[in-house]
Amino acid sequence: MPSHPAMLVDLLDRHTATDGLHATAIPGVSLVRSSAPTMPMPVVYEPTLCLVAQGRKRAMLGATRYVYDAAHYLVASVDLPVVGTVIEASAARPYLCLVLDLDMARLGELALRHPLPEAGSGLSPRGIALNQTTPELLDAAVRLAALLDAPQDIAELAPLVQREILYRLLSGPGNSLVRHMAQADSHLNQIARAIAWIRGRYAQAWTIDEVAAVAGMSRSSFHAHFKAVTSMSPLAFRTQLRLQEARRMMVAEAMDAASAGFQVGYESPSQFSRDYGRVFGMPPAKDAQRLRSGVA
Repeated sequence: MPSHPAMLVDLLDRHTATDGLHATAIPGVSLVRSSAPTMPMPVVYEPTLCLVAQGRKRAMLGATRYVYDAAHYLVASVDLPVVGTVIEASAARPYLCLVLDLDMARLGELALRHPLPEAGSGLSPRGIALNQTTPELLDAAVRLAALLDAPQDIAELAPLVQREILYRLLSGPGNSLVRHMAQADSHLNQIARAIAWIRGRYAQAWTIDEVAAVAGMSRSSFHAHFKAVTSMSPLAFRTQLRLQEARRMMVAEAMDAASAGFQVGYESPSQFSRDYGRVFGMPPAKDAQRLRSGVA
């Protein structure tokens, strides 16, 4: 008998007593709960499936807006700095989401076993995709979450259900992004290598030619594919990473704006303040004070 959306709501509700991100006994699976809409918060989406059971969330990648809910799941293919906001939630009907880290090795193996004819190469797909949640995918998600009620079965059964979920992503509607993720030699995976390199060096100075070489692409091809995946230039991407980390330092470590800007690679406090205001809508010190008050 097919699973009903209410089953996933019940499972996630029972296993998330408080708001926030909850690790689970199932490797690679976490649960999210929010009893109210949230302020826009920057976060890096790693290769992930976000399957909402209840409520609605918005993710901004540059100027591109993605809204996902119980009818539409989100897949992130590479490490992307986004600004996320829960936009539909209440104490009576909290936002509930199952998050699955995508196993790239398993995904690649499944893609080889179940190939599809490839359309033309073209530019890489955008690094985030929204697709319709099918009954088959929902059914697998319910069975995965239900293992939280049977911890003795997790070791044997969770890998099988996770494999089925990956198969549903590969074979379901709008699978182009997932197919590109599974191809080791795809332009998307070349960009993923470059993104990992940038994340490890966001506070340093480097040239586009250096990071293009990491991707194994010409400068012009790299720039085109990078913007297709992330919706921003490599330098704008680095700026997003710098500002997110500076914001975290000011809120979590009570660091002053000038010191945080310097730590993430800014030599000019005025440039840091300008970039910060442009991305987050207010000066860094004022924004940090507002966020600290909200956390408190």
